[in-house]
Amino acid sequence: MGIAEPVVRESFQTEDLSIFYGTYEAVKGISLPFAQNTVTALIGPSGCGKSTFLRSLNRMNDDISGSTTKGSIWIDGIDINASGTDVIKLRQKIGMVWQKPNPFYKSIYDNIAFGPKYHGIKGKKALDEIVESSLRRAALWDEVKDRLKDSALALSGGQQQRLCIARALSVNPQILLLDEPASALDPVSTGKVEELIKELKEELRIVIVTHNMQQAARISDYTAYFYLGSLVEYDKTEKVFSNPENQMTQEYIMGRFG
Repeated sequence: MGIAEPVVRESFQTEDLSIFYGTYEAVKGISLPFAQNTVTALIGPSGCGKSTFLRSLNRMNDDISGSTTKGSIWIDGIDINASGTDVIKLRQKIGMVWQKPNPFYKSIYDNIAFGPKYHGIKGKKALDEIVESSLRRAALWDEVKDRLKDSALALSGGQQQRLCIARALSVNPQILLLDEPASALDPVSTGKVEELIKELKEELRIVIVTHNMQQAARISDYTAYFYLGSLVEYDKTEKVFSNPENQMTQEYIMGRFG
């Protein structure tokens, strides 16, 4: 009998991941790797499981009544679905930015400082440095450096979304999850967010849900096409958009349905 080959995993990947709402299986046995310094786009029609899958990557589905998860999500050799996982620390490692900007009803400064304070950083000098660094990384510092005490709600929609990205960056995550982060923004703000994503992948893994095919083609390195809870196709973005293996993928990208 031959020696079994060892299982080789990416340091961040899902393995046979299924997610249920009651008895309804919203995500069906998906295994998907996420390489370092890449953007992976999740595409597919509404209701196909993209956002449910995305939320599972830092266990946000735990907060949904009736939701259960089967399978594994591996990060650095640890299955985060295992009992005993510290979800607070997990969400420090894996940041999340939602479709609609959701700044706190606080100042610009306090929005960024909130996470570091929660995790025990109290000194003003340290917080000042984190706030400036996070806003610079989110390409927002030059626009707000003279108004840090102003309400975050006074910012434009595009600025609010970059503020939310800066807030996620303030606790130094390794992975950033983005759920249609530009869908509610104007074209200029969308362009700024896309440029920011391309810059941030130099230091992070990024997973983004998008309904915008042009956006997926512009900013992602890999694309995964979902349909009715299943993973239909996954490959390098250039391959998926120019020569997909599955006819369903081609028809969706060409706008024939969805």
